[in-house]
Amino acid sequence: MANIKKRLPQNVEGEFFVDSTCIDCDACRQLAPDIFTESGSYSVVHAQPSTEGEERKALRALLACPTGSIGTQRRNNAKEVMRDFPLSIEDGVYYSGFNSPKSYGGNSYFVQHPDGNWLIDSPKYLPTLVRRFAELGGIKYIFLTHRDDVADADKYAEKFGSQRIIHRAELSAQPGAEILIDGNEPAELFPDFLVVPTPGHTRGHCVLLYRRRFLFTGDHLWWGRTHQRLDASEEFCWFSWKEQTRSMARLRDFSFEWVLPGHGQQVNLPQTVMQRELARLVDRMSVSTHRLVN
Repeated sequence: MANIKKRLPQNVEGEFFVDSTCIDCDACRQLAPDIFTESGSYSVVHAQPSTEGEERKALRALLACPTGSIGTQRRNNAKEVMRDFPLSIEDGVYYSGFNSPKSYGGNSYFVQHPDGNWLIDSPKYLPTLVRRFAELGGIKYIFLTHRDDVADADKYAEKFGSQRIIHRAELSAQPGAEILIDGNEPAELFPDFLVVPTPGHTRGHCVLLYRRRFLFTGDHLWWGRTHQRLDASEEFCWFSWKEQTRSMARLRDFSFEWVLPGHGQQVNLPQTVMQRELARLVDRMSVSTHRLVN
């Protein structure tokens, strides 16, 4: 729970505030960009909600915050807003909410599918979210993009009898995983679901392509709000930037309209535009990789 005594001075005056326990995970800025912004190594309130819709978005951000760093000066309606999660994106794809500090506030997603529902990476394990997943039909598979974002996947797997999917190189993060991905070749494990290994951020990082439209990208790829383009991070590449560049280039073989990342902004673009943006990113990454090699 946020502490008014730790309120950051960069917040504008008003009901909502962010305190100094913020870890700058960006979740609130994704959910309510009109309310929250970046200030140094924190998120802060740069405009107070002025409509019911804006207040609801701010309360969603409050609930999603992994460290409970967002608060209000008076009692709020957060309990009523809890049932907004998982938050519908499109075509049976949802953002789970309730980001976990175990994955540094990484996003998790839920896919409702007639052959069994999927959880992509893991949110906090909370009774309210467990109930909502149960109402939506439970969880048959849990796809884990890489070791950083497993959070409470084991608890969800035990609760719903789910099968966890992870690359063998990441197995130490979820040693009880039931389905393992090997090597670097794409694998269509089930109809509509294609796993594409993307080593780079970590050795066994993978992305998941759903119905050739939705790409769940973990920490491999996201939309950068500042420059309004697809982006990746050399600074937070734990295994090999050169490998990540190669992995990014291989994604050009696939068509998709949505980038749904673990960290960073999601984006929906026409496939032709997405391909153009991806090509530009690969070019930028290649220049950086060439500079490192030489």
